[in-house]
Amino acid sequence: KTCNGYPGGRGYEFQDAKTYASWGVDYLKYDWCYHGTANSQETYKTMSDALFADGRPVVFSLCEWGDTKPWLWAKDIGHLWRTTGDITDCFDCQETYSLGWETILRMQEGLEKYAGPDHWNDPDMMEVGNEGLTYEESKAHFTLWCMLAAPLMAGNDLRKMTPEILDILTNKEVIAIDQDPLGKQGYRYMNHPGKQIYIKELEGGDFAVCFFNNSDRQVPISIDWEHFNFILNGNDFKIRDLWKKEDLGNTLNNQFNNVIPVHGLILLRLSKI
Repeated sequence: KTCNGYPGGRGYEFQDAKTYASWGVDYLKYDWCYHGTANSQETYKTMSDALFADGRPVVFSLCEWGDTKPWLWAKDIGHLWRTTGDITDCFDCQETYSLGWETILRMQEGLEKYAGPDHWNDPDMMEVGNEGLTYEESKAHFTLWCMLAAPLMAGNDLRKMTPEILDILTNKEVIAIDQDPLGKQGYRYMNHPGKQIYIKELEGGDFAVCFFNNSDRQVPISIDWEHFNFILNGNDFKIRDLWKKEDLGNTLNNQFNNVIPVHGLILLRLSKI
């Protein structure tokens, strides 16, 4: 059965793949409800083979909620795989079948080594703009999904979003971090209370650096770029704030001071000079 209890696809994969192709389907998310004793790797490979045999290019999304660690085996079967249970529009709640986005974010730690071009960890669609999130939480959610090189799928009602939410979802400089051709997933470098630092290596020697405040109070930060020499290697980099869309000088002899809002962040792009 499907997750809604309708007739499922097991045993009809090749027939279904032909049907999807005849409909012009470009993207298939394949769920794992009512799977019984089936082996996930074998089951998803069958559907993958069926799509490949039909010849139409289809993005294949595996959705078994990370239950069988697909990051270990799905690289040559699909293009992306869910890493957790379903997301919902809250910051860090944990419901029976759903998780807040910050909870899911924490569960991505250590998975960065499994992602790359054509094979991606999928922390689920975004809740940006939905009523359970503040503006700062929506902006942080979008930014950190970009840092994770995650698939960016809007989960809000596009007909009713505010101009502020539209600005979040269409910030080209932030989207470019997600879509960077190097295809490296970002990782958490520092985990201090209220001050987490995420780093993402970019094409051409650039870096994205994100300062995230997961606490319930504003957090001041003061950054000496000499402490980031493990990525900068003594080189000078231009600093750009991607949300304020402002250039902030260079890293050599330039300390960075700011305040991170509650459940918010600051995203900088460091471009090698």
